[in-house]
Amino acid sequence: MPGWLTALLIVLAVVVLVLAFLYFYGKKMQEKVNTQQSLIEQSKVTTSILVIDKKKMRMKDANLPQMVQDQVPFYLKLRKMPLVKAKIGPKITTFMCDEKVFKELPVKKMVKVDLAGIYIVAIKGTKK
Repeated sequence: MPGWLTALLIVLAVVVLVLAFLYFYGKKMQEKVNTQQSLIEQSKVTTSILVIDKKKMRMKDANLPQMVQDQVPFYLKLRKMPLVKAKIGPKITTFMCDEKVFKELPVKKMVKVDLAGIYIVAIKGTKK
């Protein structure tokens, strides 16, 4: 068997192994996402908030509790996350939110949102 054919078969085998690994790893990650999404759906609460400010910043620069910062994976600590500073009743709190919610969220307005802990899941409506 010629040498180039052997090299081609080895490269093909490696590519097949990598694709198989990515398939099963992706399947496992999809199951994790589905379980997390179901937990968010179970624990979400509709509340009215006054959005004070919204910006993208790193987790360590935000005013989030230490317990939350400890639970965030390492790769997300380096990434800029959409964060919203809002007032619920007398308390001003920093919330994390979904990217599409972040784009729609108006600043300096009362908004009804679905909250799951400190995560803004969806916008229900706005007040003037």
